[in-house]
Amino acid sequence: MTVQLLGIGPAPAERARLEQRTRLLAWGGIAWHVVEFAIAIAAGLAASSIALIGFGADSLIEALAGGVVLWLFTGNRRGSSTAERRAQQLIAVSFFVLAAYVSVEALRTLVNADHPDPSWVGIGLAAFTAPTMPLLAYAKRRLGTQLHSAATVKEAAQTQLCAYLSIALLLGLGANALAGWWWADPIAALAIAAVAVREGRASWRGEGCCDDC
Repeated sequence: MTVQLLGIGPAPAERARLEQRTRLLAWGGIAWHVVEFAIAIAAGLAASSIALIGFGADSLIEALAGGVVLWLFTGNRRGSSTAERRAQQLIAVSFFVLAAYVSVEALRTLVNADHPDPSWVGIGLAAFTAPTMPLLAYAKRRLGTQLHSAATVKEAAQTQLCAYLSIALLLGLGANALAGWWWADPIAALAIAAVAVREGRASWRGEGCCDDC
């Protein structure tokens, strides 16, 4: 399977500048996702919320995906089509791991009729993340397109997935806290798992910048 690229890449000096910006964004994203992971997991365990725990798991996987991008743009892997393809596959696997975990736990919650407690900390976290993650995803995606890196574009898609998860999380936690709809929590988690599978399949197949730009 070949890696999809867009035409001729940027000049060496411009590429170096874009790669530096990509690394800075990746480091910033990793730092935030580690904080997000800690808050979401702690709040999720306290409230027995699979949507919150899934959100935290997604944050950790996003941090790992950011590490994949850093790996891609360091050393002799820079500009390597083999490294690019491997990075796409690693990011795809992270989508699949997230989808599998969240799906199993959400179904278990529904079958057992476990009622998660309201989590205002989780609601606040989701309300903050929902509008900020699309901005970070846009910046990553733009750099990935300029670098003609499908793996970077797909890593940006995972950041966008965090925004979708934030909205679903906000709806699920809000419905549980305000209306007592306990089932909204695992349903929100299942919706995100479905999106994760779709993005993982696209990344594994090698679909990238050309498909969506």
